[in-house]
Amino acid sequence: MLTIRNQQVLLDRDVAALYGVETKALNQAVKRNAERFDEGYIFQLDTHELENWKSQIVTSNLSKEEIAGLKMGLRRAPYAFTERGLYMLATVLNSDRAVRATKAIIETYAKVRSMVRDMEALQTEKAGSPEQANMLTRAGHKLAELIGDNLSTVSRKTTIELNLALLKITHEVKQGKE
Repeated sequence: MLTIRNQQVLLDRDVAALYGVETKALNQAVKRNAERFDEGYIFQLDTHELENWKSQIVTSNLSKEEIAGLKMGLRRAPYAFTERGLYMLATVLNSDRAVRATKAIIETYAKVRSMVRDMEALQTEKAGSPEQANMLTRAGHKLAELIGDNLSTVSRKTTIELNLALLKITHEVKQGKE
């Protein structure tokens, strides 16, 4: 990931490798679907950003052979994709990796929406009731399932605290060494 224009981005060639397509095919897919890539999804590096990026590569920890192997004679400035742009791109590419990424995004979105519905329903339950406790436990399990595989620590403690008008809910998920 690079930070350009105060945003975390990936350049088109890195995104192409990520999704298992050629950079040219990726850029063609973006051009064919330009209406899907709103501001904040993708931008093209300007001359100053391009020169800065090139200088970062030259001064990086890469070996001389690795630097020599990079294609620095670009015909045009590369495109930079934000996180939202990466997600949108997954929906327009037709590679196996892009399809898997799209499915993962859809599954994650469905889980988050389910958690939101649980949180909304939780507000209707009487504070301290067994129903509220059960709903909170289910919501905690859903959250742990959603983020559990994405945390790299061996042991972890996740605390969720929701302040809902007159009700404060705290739920902790503790996992020991796996």
